[in-house]
Amino acid sequence: MNTSPKNTKKITPRWILLSVLSLILFFGLTFVVNGLVTTWCLSPLPGKALNDCNAVSDPQFTQDGQATPEGTPEINIADLPTQAPSAPQVELPPAWDGASRVSVLILGLDYDDDMVERQGPSRTDTMILLTIDPQSRTAGMLSIPRDLWVNIPGFGYGRINTAYYNGDAYKVPGGGPALAMKTVEQVIGVPVQYYAQVKFSAFVNLVDAIGKIEVFVDKKIFIDPRGPGNDEIMLSYGPHILGGVEALAYARQRYTDGGDVDRALRQQKVIMAIREKVLDPANLPYLLANAPDIYALLQQGMNTNLTFDDVMKLGMLAKDIPVENIKRGVIDYSMVTQNTVTVNGQSQQIFKPMPDKIRVLRDEIFTSAGAISPLAQGADALDLARQEGATIAVYNGTYTQGLAVRTSEFLKSQGLNVTIADSATTFPAATLVIDHRGRPYALKYFRELFKLNGAIQVQSEYQPDAPADIEIILGPDWAASNPMP
Repeated sequence: MNTSPKNTKKITPRWILLSVLSLILFFGLTFVVNGLVTTWCLSPLPGKALNDCNAVSDPQFTQDGQATPEGTPEINIADLPTQAPSAPQVELPPAWDGASRVSVLILGLDYDDDMVERQGPSRTDTMILLTIDPQSRTAGMLSIPRDLWVNIPGFGYGRINTAYYNGDAYKVPGGGPALAMKTVEQVIGVPVQYYAQVKFSAFVNLVDAIGKIEVFVDKKIFIDPRGPGNDEIMLSYGPHILGGVEALAYARQRYTDGGDVDRALRQQKVIMAIREKVLDPANLPYLLANAPDIYALLQQGMNTNLTFDDVMKLGMLAKDIPVENIKRGVIDYSMVTQNTVTVNGQSQQIFKPMPDKIRVLRDEIFTSAGAISPLAQGADALDLARQEGATIAVYNGTYTQGLAVRTSEFLKSQGLNVTIADSATTFPAATLVIDHRGRPYALKYFRELFKLNGAIQVQSEYQPDAPADIEIILGPDWAASNPMP
């Protein structure tokens, strides 16, 4: 009889604890820090209040008919439609197979689940896309600003923080999480398989339960642990040991030179500090002794579509990824332009994305080889353009009959998504390519195909309501010389 040991590893309480805690480090704590700190009004919290707690509990609903400070038009909850005929059937990528890269969208809402007086759907205050690649043993986190102006499937253009709201308000299949996932997937250009939400109130207790954290403060900062009062603390340059209340105040403070971008960076720093604390072998006896309390906090504080098996697998992967293989990034002010738009008669401040810059950051975080190895991988510009999937409108700006239709068929034969072929209302001296929504790979291909002078023949006109991502107005140069059969 064969008495050799089996090649399976016994799952002990230690492995379960480390796995679950490791996973939470990546897929839970980021938005706890941000979401709680921006809107909690039930009780005093660390840091200076970001919102007026004496105001109406829902920042999207007013009682005097005026727009909120964020510029959101007044909405009567009772008048919300029960369904939206135009809302898409959200089809998410297949479930994780355990071997390929997996991404999880962290959602921090603008209210806590315990705030029972809140009525109506919620928006997201925090969106962070996290990823783990089992093959390269790398991980990453990308912070997405709430005011990013994007195309929300089925609803047109709006700030990205309204995707969750629309998904819940209009009963999109899968609700707010599904539509938020689909929106981020479209904007960033990576599959998003899972989402995770953590109750805001769990953060302070969780940090205290693991025995506080050490954070290196790289620039002097003032925090207010108990809210406005006489307990303001100055954290000087250097390492500091922070309990839950202090860690919350540190991550909450937004009144710095870098504003929300600085805050996002501090949130990521807090996550890494918690990871270091949990994975330090010297802390294992303490964590095991407090495992029941820690597990209870995590269990009560998480809402996700991850199965228990997936949590275990991801946790085991997360704990084995060295810190130097964890890439971090924030979509910052260098990757957007700040604009004002009018929605339903109300002015809104938005961040208009610079897609080419955002995608460089995305590639640095979500590929093992960095920006030189883009997610849309191909042998040439046409391969990249195909994978980008831009919608294209082709207009004939010449006197050559049928040129738009012939060009449209040619581009379709190359695998491109041409949705319009029609006559132009203008007749340019040379072919023009107009980019309405930032499609860098398609532009690169068209520069080569049409032999464009970038300074003259390539235009960027941000128009959310344009009929296609890219418009091509064919000129006499294309009519006279082209590779079409």
